[in-house]
Amino acid sequence: MSDFFGAGKIKYEGAGSDNPLSFKHYDADAVIAGKPMREHLRFALSWWHTMPAEGTDMFGVGTADKSFGGVDGMDVARRRAAAAFELMEKLDVDYFCFHDRDLAPEGETLSETNARLDAISDELETLIKSTGKKVLWGTANCFGHPRYMHGAGTAPNPDAFAFAAAQIKKAIEVTHRLGGEGYVFWGGREGYETLLNTNCGLEQDNMARLMRLEVDYARSIGFAGDFYIEPKPKEPTKHQYDFDAATVIAFLQRYGLDKDFKLNIEANHATLAGHTFQHELRVARETGAFGSIDANQGDALLGWDTDQFPTNVYDATLCMYEVIKAGGFTKGGLNFDAKARRGSFTREDTLLSYIAGMDAFAFGLKAALRLIEDGRLDTFVDERYAGYKSGIGADIVSGKATIFDLERYALALGEVTTNTSGRQEYLESVLNQIILGGI
Repeated sequence: MSDFFGAGKIKYEGAGSDNPLSFKHYDADAVIAGKPMREHLRFALSWWHTMPAEGTDMFGVGTADKSFGGVDGMDVARRRAAAAFELMEKLDVDYFCFHDRDLAPEGETLSETNARLDAISDELETLIKSTGKKVLWGTANCFGHPRYMHGAGTAPNPDAFAFAAAQIKKAIEVTHRLGGEGYVFWGGREGYETLLNTNCGLEQDNMARLMRLEVDYARSIGFAGDFYIEPKPKEPTKHQYDFDAATVIAFLQRYGLDKDFKLNIEANHATLAGHTFQHELRVARETGAFGSIDANQGDALLGWDTDQFPTNVYDATLCMYEVIKAGGFTKGGLNFDAKARRGSFTREDTLLSYIAGMDAFAFGLKAALRLIEDGRLDTFVDERYAGYKSGIGADIVSGKATIFDLERYALALGEVTTNTSGRQEYLESVLNQIILGGI
């Protein structure tokens, strides 16, 4: 095993430890609610932010060296692979996620690019077998190259559509070869800047056609993993077709894809859509579309995708509350689609970032279980809607009540006098009590 990161294996030392290179809440093999913490959380390393991202932004060049001593494209790719598995071993992270172009650089032709992917996949297979690490999901970068400036599946140019189809086909093959448990469609540029030059209907029809082609092919080669769509409202495109969970679910239902796809919900994308993280998870859960999570956080003061490591224990608690209510992860997990800040450029900063995020969600898991066990939130909600369990409420829910029944009931009622307090402030204090009680 390589030694790019210097530190030894990160261990659980408990909340009282002052050692920054230790877990305060994440005890991977500690059994909680019937299974080890690692199985509840299913943490994954995001290859794109962790391995190649150097801190470049629109105002400046990179601040971190992510070559790991490599001298050219494929040499760097191989060294990054070794470094990624070293990092996963030291952090006790069981999974990783990747875009195809994260793993190996693009060549002059699609054939050359595919050959490079095959070569790096040989090395990844060896590393997977020797370490037991797994692929949570794979995806294709169909947004970075100039050919995709107007989209991929929604491109006005059929050549770009065909190239994307071939690229995604290969990414699915690599994901399947590496034992991936899922595949994500993320529409990086599947949207538009202005309706003056856009045929929205054709673009969305074509996106659905592409997804159907890829799903059918994947199943034909034996891929049994889950398929996900990741909602995102804006950036880089002003109007994205996959705006939020509700929009994506409507799209899937419209095209008959809802039986094939679940959602990969990202916290920062919820912020950009004007929702809370919990809202997006709840919409996915209640429609049976919950699948996986990109664990990060945004900045309410910034209007772009900052992809910060998640440290907000309130958000983590309410996230894990939804995960538990959904029955837990099956093939999904918590992928750290997050990057250290541009000014945090050392390799130790990478370790510290993951530790912070993993501890936040470990704390959130424990707090969410306490919240459910406490029962006050569930009891309050049940009592608030108790009127639908009998009388006219039960008739409404069962479908027995006609519009004429409801009119007669309202005429006899005279006025609505049964409203009760929503007691939001009390419920927020319960949440505080549960969370702060674990500190």
